[in-house]
Amino acid sequence: MIFPVIASFILFLSSLTMPVFALDPVSLEFFDFTRLAYNRQGMYVLGSWALLNLCVGAVGAFKSKGQIQAFHQMNAYWNLVNLGIAGFGFWQARQGSLVINFWEILKSQQQIEKVLLFNAALDLAYLSFGFFLIERGRRLVKDNWIGFGKSILLQGAFLLLFDAILYGFQHQLGIELLDWAKSM
Repeated sequence: MIFPVIASFILFLSSLTMPVFALDPVSLEFFDFTRLAYNRQGMYVLGSWALLNLCVGAVGAFKSKGQIQAFHQMNAYWNLVNLGIAGFGFWQARQGSLVINFWEILKSQQQIEKVLLFNAALDLAYLSFGFFLIERGRRLVKDNWIGFGKSILLQGAFLLLFDAILYGFQHQLGIELLDWAKSM
């Protein structure tokens, strides 16, 4: 039930970058601007997710016990890290490029795509670890492990969806950059 809500939330926020495609891609500045705009928008989404989870997690951890308390605690801890990543990523995206030439923009474009693919692989590892904690917690009758595992599943699923959507936008932009270069 929570996954459709997450998907809708990400798609809605991601759609805010669509007007960028309405620009006429006639320059390298367009591609660089668009890449950075996608990164900024992604950091807004990640930061919003982190703040939401921090607030709900902090309140939920104090108002619950057992598995549910562990679930909320892990969400809060996990999203402290997400908030730091979002802040750093947003700051980095706001810095912009100092030199605009095709090779540097292509290198930056390919680098962000590689980072997102690496993150997606990490997200799959998070999902696996979440399942492991749940199963191990059931065998050892440890409610907190089950709660932590469920939280890691939720966070891993969100991050996988987030990274996949952001990768899709960035990858399409990379294809358009190469097509643009071929037409020159």
